[in-house]
Amino acid sequence: MSAPRRAGRRRRALPDEDPVPVRDALGALGDELGLPAPGAISALTERWAEIVGPALAPHARLRTLRGGVVTIAVDAPAWATELRYQQDTLKERIEEVTGRDVVRSVRVVVDRPA
Repeated sequence: MSAPRRAGRRRRALPDEDPVPVRDALGALGDELGLPAPGAISALTERWAEIVGPALAPHARLRTLRGGVVTIAVDAPAWATELRYQQDTLKERIEEVTGRDVVRSVRVVVDRPA
């Protein structure tokens, strides 16, 4: 009689299964969760002032990039209005950084500092 399998035990790869590189496994998991390609967030962060403009950069931050939707949080309603007027331009600038297949839309929310 064999012992019951414990929760949390790792499944061993069968001899006919090839190992999967960690990067590929994380990429597949990210796809299932609606997360962007590795490096997309860091690329956006590095070029943020260029994307939103130097006047808006201190007031706007990248909140999320999930399921093709970039969410930008701003610290006041006036900045949200300004960014909403620029949504098409923002999407184009973001696509220049991430590629065309990463972003479907841009969402702007007000997130006042505490």
